[in-house]
Amino acid sequence: LWNNDNFGPIYIPQKGVTIALTPKVLPLYKKIIRDYEGNTVGVSGNQISINGQVTDSYTFKQDYYWMMGDNRDHSEDSRSWGYVPANHIVGKPIFIWLSFDNFNKGITQWKPRWDRIFTTVGGDGEPRSYFRHFLIALAAWFIFDYFWKRRKKLKK
Repeated sequence: LWNNDNFGPIYIPQKGVTIALTPKVLPLYKKIIRDYEGNTVGVSGNQISINGQVTDSYTFKQDYYWMMGDNRDHSEDSRSWGYVPANHIVGKPIFIWLSFDNFNKGITQWKPRWDRIFTTVGGDGEPRSYFRHFLIALAAWFIFDYFWKRRKKLKK
């Protein structure tokens, strides 16, 4: 039984790779074939047609990726909206800026995951927290802003 906790096995499409198309696997790839690669897809009984031609296979035109959120039980990710084509990726994650636990128990029960806030995602694989640096920069901004406004007020 497939659900958000048990999703798979799946194949992540790669450019130039041909897969066997059956009515069972078509739901996994229909969006790619139709929306991202610009084909028409039809099903009549057990026959699948692409652009009006009956077929039992399909060759992908580009690479695709499976995107997963870092909050597994509460993320809308590829489990919800499917594969992401390579030409839709515009950047990579740098750090986690906010992370909470207990989403299902109401906003008053949310608990910040302090060990994850402002930690890096990439690099050597070891998370590094920049939360302390952020707090120092934030305090510096407030101090600067206070003295800047005070200086402007005194000039008037």
